[in-house]
Amino acid sequence: MKIVVAKTAGFCMGVRRAVEMVLDTSNENSEPIISTYGPLIHNPQVLSLLDEKGIPVIKEIPEKGSGTILIRAHGVPPETKERLEKVGYVVKDATCPRVIKVQSIIRKHTQKKFSTIIIGDSDHPEVIGLLGYARENGYIASTMDEFKALPKFENAIVVAQTTQSTEFFQEITEFVKKNNPDYKIFNTICDSTEKRQNEIRNIAKSVDAIFVVGGKESGNTQRLAEAASLHCDNVYKIEDVDGLDSIETDSFKKVAVTAGASTPNWIIRRVCREIEKPSYKGGRLFLINLQRSLLWTNVYLAIAAGCLSLTSATLQGFSHNIYSFIIISSTYVFSMHLLNHLTAIKADQYNDPERAAFFVKYKKLLTLIALITGGTGIMVAAEIGKLPFYVIIGMSLTGLSYNFKLFPKFLSRKYRKIKDVPGSKTVLISLAWGVVISLLPAISEPVSVDLGTLVTFLLISLMVFNRTAFFDILDMQGDRIVRKETIPILIGEEKTISLINRILIALFIVLIVSSITGVISKLGYVLLLYPVSMFSIINIYKRGFVFPGYRLEILIESNLILAGFISLAWMLF
Repeated sequence: MKIVVAKTAGFCMGVRRAVEMVLDTSNENSEPIISTYGPLIHNPQVLSLLDEKGIPVIKEIPEKGSGTILIRAHGVPPETKERLEKVGYVVKDATCPRVIKVQSIIRKHTQKKFSTIIIGDSDHPEVIGLLGYARENGYIASTMDEFKALPKFENAIVVAQTTQSTEFFQEITEFVKKNNPDYKIFNTICDSTEKRQNEIRNIAKSVDAIFVVGGKESGNTQRLAEAASLHCDNVYKIEDVDGLDSIETDSFKKVAVTAGASTPNWIIRRVCREIEKPSYKGGRLFLINLQRSLLWTNVYLAIAAGCLSLTSATLQGFSHNIYSFIIISSTYVFSMHLLNHLTAIKADQYNDPERAAFFVKYKKLLTLIALITGGTGIMVAAEIGKLPFYVIIGMSLTGLSYNFKLFPKFLSRKYRKIKDVPGSKTVLISLAWGVVISLLPAISEPVSVDLGTLVTFLLISLMVFNRTAFFDILDMQGDRIVRKETIPILIGEEKTISLINRILIALFIVLIVSSITGVISKLGYVLLLYPVSMFSIINIYKRGFVFPGYRLEILIESNLILAGFISLAWMLF
């Protein structure tokens, strides 16, 4: 079976902003008193998550309020916001900027005595909020018949619910131009909504079935299903994997998955994997299980570390204890990453629920394996000499302490652990790999640290930084929920991708210059394949040709392994 995932599936800008606002507000305070006025968005899983974090939904305005309350993404009438402030709430407005734009259009024309006709669902919270800005001169039409039944106005504007069907609004527009040419028409359908609907219409022509993932109360999800139904007979609207129970997914050869604007990434991933499962047979089943096992256990990452160790040695032009250092690098990376995964299962429950369940099930066994592996690396370091032994011990203790409270409250209430320091994860992982892979062999006799060592340390650290920062992008939603302040959360996805691309350009330049000047071996020329390959993967991800999952993770990790195979071939030939 082939699965096509819509490029536009998942959180839209407005929903992402609302969710980030409420989570950031919660994370800013150790004991937050936070609530939302009405459901923040139309997704039961996200609302359940907020409830678990102690962020309740307030449906009625009390006589007296306290703490911070967030206006839902759909917006509210202006008098509601005023009443919330009056009873004592600190109000934060999480209304989607696209909805705010419609509110502004209505407010401006209401002041000029225009009537407002809103094309939308009368019971939808966004429409109710917009109606508040039109005051007594607001009218709603959800069908053409309702629109035709409205009285003729001297001055009127026509706007649309931001998630309205583009085809229906076009029908209204043509009718108005013909019968009410004096009316002002504002196409306020969000461009995100329009793109989703256009994309699924195009996809629907070439697939056997379409799965539309989203909340039952979500208007834009319903319209996605309606748009898909125009060109595909088998359209299924589901909230989560439970909705797949009664569907024989293995009867389809090619399916598409799209999702409403309020559907988080982890739900989309889970649905895609569940749809694929029946097609896992024979060699494909073996390959999928192998990929999953290598990724979940960090074995593939350990292989990547060993490959980079070989690359480091080749770049610096030495072979002193090379196989011992490959073992040290692999065991250190395997042990530290596995132990930190085991102590950070909470984020995985959102980013990759299956992997989280795997860690919970085999926690004791995996902990034992990680400790034995880490101990093996320490013993190999001890055989080389005292300095490598002390360095790897220190690095291991630092890695183990990452998730534990080290700093007393009187020094900092917010930053009690190393992981609490914003951006620390990506930076420390990169430096740790650089030290163990590049510097550790160089400080061991008879090899000494020189310019080639420092350049190699820089190259390895930046390669690992790119890899880790990219995975942080994929895990943004789960990390934000559990208060991990990774680099993408600090500066945003687009700026992080831009940073990675700049680093790739810097790596390209450093490899060329260092190879030309003889600071590193001529292997540097061949390693130019790494930044080119990494840039290509990021580009196909941005274009939506590959969706987050095992395939993408394998591609990223394989870049580091590719560097090792290039180095091995260089040494042999």
